[in-house]
Amino acid sequence: MRLIGWAIALAAAGLTPAAAQTPASAPSQSTPAATAPSVKVTPPAGTAQNPGQPDAAQQSAVVPGSVGHAIPVAGIGQPDGRKGLQDQFTPIGKEAAAFHNNWLLPICAIISLVVLGLLLWAIIFYRRGSNPVPSRNSHNTLLEVIWTVVPVAILAGIAIPSIILLHHEYTPPPADLTVKVTGHQWYWSYELPDYGVSFDSYMLKEANDPTRQANQRARTNDDGPPLLAVDNRLVLPAGKVVKFIVTADDVIHSFAVPSFWIKQDANPGQLHETWAKIESPGVYFGQCSELCGARHGFMPIVVEATTPARFAQWVASKGGHMPGAAPPTPDSTAASPVSNASPAAMAAAGAQPMTPNAASPAPAPTNKDVANRATQAQ
Repeated sequence: MRLIGWAIALAAAGLTPAAAQTPASAPSQSTPAATAPSVKVTPPAGTAQNPGQPDAAQQSAVVPGSVGHAIPVAGIGQPDGRKGLQDQFTPIGKEAAAFHNNWLLPICAIISLVVLGLLLWAIIFYRRGSNPVPSRNSHNTLLEVIWTVVPVAILAGIAIPSIILLHHEYTPPPADLTVKVTGHQWYWSYELPDYGVSFDSYMLKEANDPTRQANQRARTNDDGPPLLAVDNRLVLPAGKVVKFIVTADDVIHSFAVPSFWIKQDANPGQLHETWAKIESPGVYFGQCSELCGARHGFMPIVVEATTPARFAQWVASKGGHMPGAAPPTPDSTAASPVSNASPAAMAAAGAQPMTPNAASPAPAPTNKDVANRATQAQ
């Protein structure tokens, strides 16, 4: 056995490449060090913020109640300790919740009570003390028909409204706007291509959290519950049909907002589609519902539904534009101070005001003009 072990060791050494067996020599002192490629600085703990963003103390103060910072209402769009479903604020959500509460739960309760009654009946009337001599009957046609037909009827009663609900869910009306949702480890990014808006959304940490970065403000009660509030909310107009295109760039995530009846997987390299029509303004919370890694529980989703006018304000604050309007450019937003100033202000600034009757001064002659005139005089 020892010989076999030595033979295996020698064979492994012989198959190892020579480059791997030779220890790497220290780099020559005369050889200049290679320039390190420029890489994007990512803050630690998977909560990447913009490194160039100023510290939280230097950022402009958030005004609670302003567009993008509406104050959430307890019990609406967020968990409140109840055992049932959250209140729904989309047509599909209301239809699904009614199917669950008014149809499925009563059927489950009736089936449970019937089964419990049959068990008690068998325990009381068919125990050995009550039936010392068991019955010899092996078939009962009526009972066999009942326990075959009744389950089929129950399944049909569940299947028909389920198919109708699925048809409504996967046959959306024409979309008023489209939102691309991308899941990352561990945050979300949103893009509204028709409005020229794109941004990242990170969870807001507590003020006493030692992992909170200097350029990230702390969560307050006006932002939402702990572990659910974010720095940049997705703002959408209420009453409009929104199409979500969901994907991921690393691992599988899940875009889930319980009060919209949305739970759509985000797979790398694939585009999945879902939709919602938010019926009333408010702040609605969700989170990734797929085990996507170590910080899976720290990538919440916040959707703020508002009026179309406030939505337009939010788009402008993000540097976007409404459909049909020209995208803002530095030339169009920054007007020339000389052209818009009054003649008195231009004179005070040392500029010559332009008047319709004022002739432009003649330009100074160049060397080429002087040469041409000399040639013509000869």
